Amino acid sequence: MKSRLLNLMKLRPLLAKRRRTSVCCDFTNKVLLTIFENKMAVRIPLSVTMSPSTSLGCRLFFKAKYSSTNLFVSVTEMCRRGYSGKAQQEAEESGFSPAGFSGPLDHYSGLIRDGTLKEDEHQKAVMQTLDQLHKTLRGYSNTPTSLFSKFFTKPKPPIGYYIYGDVGTGKTMVMDMFYSYVETEKKKRVHFHGFMLDVHKRIHRLKQSMPKRKAGKMAKSYDPIAPVANEISEEACLLCFDEFQVTDIADAMILKQLFENLFLKGVVVVATSNRPPVDLYKNGLQRVNFVPFIAVLQKYCQTLRLDSGIDYRKRNRPSAGKLYFLSREPDVEATLDKMFDELAFKQNDITRPRVLNVNNRKVRLNKACGTIADCTFEELCDRPLGASDYLEMSRLFDTIFIRHIPLLTLNKKTQARRLITLVDALYDHKVRVVILADHPLEDIFVHDGDHSHDESHILMDDLGLKREDASGLSIFSGEEERFAFQRTVSRLTEMQTEEYWLEGDRSTKPQA
Repeated sequence: MKSRLLNLMKLRPLLAKRRRTSVCCDFTNKVLLTIFENKMAVRIPLSVTMSPSTSLGCRLFFKAKYSSTNLFVSVTEMCRRGYSGKAQQEAEESGFSPAGFSGPLDHYSGLIRDGTLKEDEHQKAVMQTLDQLHKTLRGYSNTPTSLFSKFFTKPKPPIGYYIYGDVGTGKTMVMDMFYSYVETEKKKRVHFHGFMLDVHKRIHRLKQSMPKRKAGKMAKSYDPIAPVANEISEEACLLCFDEFQVTDIADAMILKQLFENLFLKGVVVVATSNRPPVDLYKNGLQRVNFVPFIAVLQKYCQTLRLDSGIDYRKRNRPSAGKLYFLSREPDVEATLDKMFDELAFKQNDITRPRVLNVNNRKVRLNKACGTIADCTFEELCDRPLGASDYLEMSRLFDTIFIRHIPLLTLNKKTQARRLITLVDALYDHKVRVVILADHPLEDIFVHDGDHSHDESHILMDDLGLKREDASGLSIFSGEEERFAFQRTVSRLTEMQTEEYWLEGDRSTKPQA
């Protein structure tokens, strides 16, 4: 009896230690499992929801599968990388996508197999790179996922891509295909014009929110660029820009600071452009202040060239009928009137003037019916309108008539610039156009004409620039307009196809 009691006394410390270890392990398991569940809740795509029974099943599965040590290593690794490798692996194995393809490269290959696209090695090479980025971005986020994230090394964001090449080579197509498969709701795809308009609106709002300067006191200096970048980074970890171009000095002067802050916040950028990075804002005013942005862009975005030498917009495709008319054709005005009446007949509206409200400004269009607008070149491009006005028109109308487009010489480069911006906005929103012009499409913009009364001379004098010094600047030479007009011609050519015309018919689509 005495020996049994002695043995029990010897075992008591060991049993107590074992109980403490068991309790500690149970507690550790519960804490780490909670961390793991929180992590997975953030990292699983927002479009995926679990029923209570499925959630309980996952909980029991992970509890049984992972010991404390393994789970701690797994959680540590996830916090360090910033996204869940397990979720990433499961997403890769699932092959889920809205179109039934495993990713953008698989989708592209499928379109080639069924004959929708012609195989293009340049497009395929870019698509392979974007497909790899699509896999890398699975589960990626640029925002802290939990309280524990601050204790681990901040993950290095994936490098973005800047895709450039001639017009019509498929840059927008490959970027859009990539974008559609990125599995996050924190993504934005926007025309660069629209993005910069939004940036300037945010800057204005933040400046307006500042306290008013008191009489007799200097106003405090305030730089809104960093707060704006912070706002955007909270809304998106991926930004896809179509037609990355810089023509406005107001944009040029803020891009470096804006994008530097976006990149530091972990935002990944994919962009398309007709120009390589070194040619952005070429010969622009005060370009020396813009050049540092190019280095920032090249640091965070790898440059890819997509230039097969083929403008696919100009390849032979079924036409939607005659949509481009010349002023010299007989009874051409009556023909356009009849086309407008036929389209307007299907609208639940009457033909009347329309007044658009754009940033608290009134923009009047003289003739519209429902989603059809009948405009003149003077209405659209001779007035001081810009990208915000054209984006609003693209939102409201699915078909726009543009009548009386004249020959655009350097004397009319301001109007030419507006026409380029207008077509970019209409094309990006699949708006259909019917055009009446004085000259064939390829001959609308010419680099000659009478410059004796060129308004540029007045601007040169106002800026104190000598004629010979200013002649090389793009704002006076028309070089940017000539370059960009190649894109306009290419897009207007595609906009006359049957495929584009049918895609732009909003009457067949559910209203948002």
